[in-house]
Amino acid sequence: MPKNCIGLDIGSSSVKVVQIKETSKGLQLINFGFEPLPAQTIVDGAIMNQGAVVEAIRTLRDNLGIKGREVATAISGHSVIIKKIKVPPMTPEELEEQIPWEAEHHIPFSKDDVEIDHQLITGEAAGDGQMELLLVAAKKEVVADYSMVIREAKLVPTVMDVAAFTIQNAFEANYPVVPEEAIAVINVGATLSNINIIAGGTSAFTRDVTVGGNAFTEEIQKRLNVSQEEAEAWKIGSAGEGANEVVPQEVEAVIASVADGVAGKFQRSLDFYLASSTDATISKIYLCGGSAKVPALQRALESKARTAVEVMDPFRKVAVDARRFDVAFVQQHSAEAAVAVGLSLRRLGDKQ
Repeated sequence: MPKNCIGLDIGSSSVKVVQIKETSKGLQLINFGFEPLPAQTIVDGAIMNQGAVVEAIRTLRDNLGIKGREVATAISGHSVIIKKIKVPPMTPEELEEQIPWEAEHHIPFSKDDVEIDHQLITGEAAGDGQMELLLVAAKKEVVADYSMVIREAKLVPTVMDVAAFTIQNAFEANYPVVPEEAIAVINVGATLSNINIIAGGTSAFTRDVTVGGNAFTEEIQKRLNVSQEEAEAWKIGSAGEGANEVVPQEVEAVIASVADGVAGKFQRSLDFYLASSTDATISKIYLCGGSAKVPALQRALESKARTAVEVMDPFRKVAVDARRFDVAFVQQHSAEAAVAVGLSLRRLGDKQ
């Protein structure tokens, strides 16, 4: 069996690394860590400060003693387009030839400026005699930038994935998939959130939303006149230096207000999916990412969606050796690791 890649999640606030080994007894955690990035290093999925990213990857590689060099990473944001399309029945060879021309009808970029990939959803013709597939297009310059920082850090970019799909990988490795149910997995990043609605075991809807956990931190800073560190500490529910001078009710009111706005943006995407089909329903919402554990966000989304909301644990079925890892640390930061876990499940030789 080909070995697993190093899962490298280059996010807008930090770089996360996860290595997982697949054994006869199940999944086993080999490495986990993250390194913060300066503000504005990644903007809407595009790398603005390559040096900072390279430095963070090298620091993780050295501090964690990472063995192996083959990396799976993910991109997201406006540089990635995911469309569900239908095409006439054809052989895999014909489809490979036809995809670039099909892409021209469905993506707002020139086919010469993008890397194009596809995945069949229904290999056989559906009721309308068409084959259904997911078309993915990513800007070549963004793919090249992510590949370059990995190479600069003396690692090898082997698999380039899409963030919305990696959280699905992490979910399916840890939770049972009920074929007749649709669930939503939302990765709440610092500035960008990825939504993936999984129905019948396949991705039925994906969308990246330009809102994330920084909205909480910035609003607390602005309204309560505290430092970014204090605001961040209040957001995650721990007291920062001098935080006892702030009235907790004020903090909670700010967080509740921002949570309502963030949940509203997520709900608009969910409503778009629900409106696409007369019998579409979402049975549960799973949150991951750095701000997934903000209780006010869970409550606001639960209220708007009228659906149970749970924080996803990407290590739920992964063995964590207490002799090698601080288990409390892994649990505390598990929600942030979802994309990296999904990437660490990719293998050498996987289709991009």
